Amino acid sequence: MRCRKCNRHAVLNMRQHKLALCEEHFPEWFISYTERTIRRYRMFDRDDRILVAVSGGKDSLSLWDVLLRLGYTADGLYIDLGIDGGFGYSRLSYEKVQAFVAAHPGVQLHVVNVAGLYGETIPEVASRKLRGRDKPCAVCGLIKRHEMNRVAQQEGYTVLATGHNLDDEVAVLLSNVLHWQTGYLLRQAPVLVERDGMARKVKPFCRSYEREVAAYALVQGIDYIYEECPYAVGNLTNFYKDLLARLEMESPGTKLQFYQGFLKAREEGFFCADAQGPVEMHPCPRCGQPTTVPGLCAFCRLWERDRMQMNADWNADI
Repeated sequence: MRCRKCNRHAVLNMRQHKLALCEEHFPEWFISYTERTIRRYRMFDRDDRILVAVSGGKDSLSLWDVLLRLGYTADGLYIDLGIDGGFGYSRLSYEKVQAFVAAHPGVQLHVVNVAGLYGETIPEVASRKLRGRDKPCAVCGLIKRHEMNRVAQQEGYTVLATGHNLDDEVAVLLSNVLHWQTGYLLRQAPVLVERDGMARKVKPFCRSYEREVAAYALVQGIDYIYEECPYAVGNLTNFYKDLLARLEMESPGTKLQFYQGFLKAREEGFFCADAQGPVEMHPCPRCGQPTTVPGLCAFCRLWERDRMQMNADWNADI
C-alpha cells in the first residue's frame, strides 16, 4: 500500500475516502480535514476562546493537539472522576493529560476534582444514588456536563469542544433511531449553540473515524491511556459500534453516509421541534446553571438527595 501523494509506504488506508497516506502526509490531511469540518459547521473562529474537555484518551488529546497546531486559543479541562477500576483509571488518565501539558508549554489546564468539591467520587455518589442497581454512567454524564459548562462560563470560554468521533456519533444515532428518541435526535448535531447560560458545544472530530484519530495520535507520538473506563465494558454503545463496524467492513463509507444523511434530514426539518415551542430554561437557585425543571437542577438534586438520605440514616441511628 503506497501513499497517494508521494508513493512511500502508507500508514493508513482510508477506504471510505479512497485514500492512503504516509506518516508525513496523513497528519497534514487529518489536520486539514478537521479544519474543513470546523468551517463547514461554523463551529468557531479565531476570536473564540476554546475549552477542550480532555480525558487522557486519544480523541480528546488529539483534538487539543490539532486545535493548537491550527493556531486556535485552546485550553484544557480535566475532570477527576475518582474512578479506580482496579488499576487507577482516573490517576493514569490524569498522568497522560499532565504529560501532554508538559510537552506543550503555554497551554492552560483546568482541573476539577469531583470528590474534593462535592465530597464523593463518581462511584461513591452513584452507589448512593443507584444503590447498585445500575452502572454509574448516567450519574457520571450528568456531573461532567454540569462541570464542563460551569468551568466554561466561569473562566470566560466561548466554546466547549469535546473529542467525540464519527464512531461515537453514529453509535448514539443508531440507538436513538432504533428507539425513535426524537428529542435526542433533534439535539444531536456537530454544534449546539449557546443559550440560556449554556456554553456553545462543538465536536470537530464528528466526521473523523476512530481509527483515523488513533492513527493521528500514534503518528504524532501522543501518549494516551489505552484502557477504557471500567464501567464502559459491555454497554450498548460499544455493541452498536460493533454492529456498525461490520457494516463498514462490507461497505466502506457507511458510517459517514449515515451520519451526513441524518444531518441533511435534520437540516431539512425531518425531525420537527415540539409544536409547543422551545423548552424554557431558568437558573437553578443553588448553582445558577440553567435547568428546565422547577426548583433545583438535576445536578443539585443529586447531592441534595444524598444529604437528605444521610440525615435520615443518622436520625434512624439515634
